[in-house]
Amino acid sequence: MDSPLVIAGKTFQSRLMTGTGKYRSIEEMQQSVRASGCQIVTVAVRRVQTKAAGHEGLAEALDWGKIWMLPNTAGCETAEDAIRVARLGREMAKLLGQEDNNFVKLEVIPDPKYLLPDPIGTLKAAEQLVKEGFAVLPYINADPMLAKRLEDVGCATVMPLASPIGSGQGLKTTANIQIIIENANIPVVVDAGIGAPSEAAQAMELGADALLINSAIALAQNPPAMAQAMNLAAVAGRLAYLAGRMPLKTYASASSPLEGTISNYS
Repeated sequence: MDSPLVIAGKTFQSRLMTGTGKYRSIEEMQQSVRASGCQIVTVAVRRVQTKAAGHEGLAEALDWGKIWMLPNTAGCETAEDAIRVARLGREMAKLLGQEDNNFVKLEVIPDPKYLLPDPIGTLKAAEQLVKEGFAVLPYINADPMLAKRLEDVGCATVMPLASPIGSGQGLKTTANIQIIIENANIPVVVDAGIGAPSEAAQAMELGADALLINSAIALAQNPPAMAQAMNLAAVAGRLAYLAGRMPLKTYASASSPLEGTISNYS
C-alpha cells in the first residue's frame, strides 16, 4: 500500500499539483482544479498582487480551507527579487487563512525566451529562504548536482523540469531525472513540459513523488477533462512504479506454457 506524499511535514493524498495560469476563464480554472483532485495549487504572487489579466479575483476563487496554496516567485529574475516576493507570498497565504503556510515555489528565471531557471540565483535564494523558515520547493533544470546541493541547504523538495516550461515537449530529461530520484532524500516533483497524460504516467513510473502540471491542462480543448486525465495518469504511474514493471527482454516469451500442447493429429 502506498504512503501519502509528505512535504515539509505536511501530508497530502494527491500527488498531482496544478496551477492557476493560462486558463480561458476563472470558472474553467475552478472546474479543472476540482476535476484534478489536487490538494496543492500554485499561485503567482506578483500576478495576483498586480491583478494581471486572468488573475483578477483569483485569490478568492478557490477554497483555501481545502487547497494548500503554493505561492510562487514567477517573474523574478534575481535571487533578491525572488526572496522579496516569497515574503509577500507568505503574507498572502496568511491573509487567506493559512497562518502556518511557509511554502514557496522558488523560481529565478532571467531567460525570457526559454524560461530556464538560473541555478546560481536559485541556490542563493534557497539558502536565504530556508534560513527564514520557508519550506522551499525550487524549480530547477534537471541537474543532479544542483538538486543535491539544494537538498543539502534544506529545501523541502526539488522540482526538475521535464522540458522547457509551457512547451508540452514531454520528458526530455529522463536520464537526469532518474539520477535525481535515485540520490534524493526529499520528494522529487517533476515540473514543466508535460503535455499529455501518457507523459505524466511515465514521469511517475520513473519514481517521481509528484507532478506539477499547468499548461497541459489549461491549454487543452477541455481543461476539466484533461485535469481528470492527468489525475488518473499520476495515480496509474505511481501504482506502476510501486508494482515494479516486468524486466525487458531481447527475445519473445510465450504467455502460455508449452507443456501439454497437442503435438500432432492422429
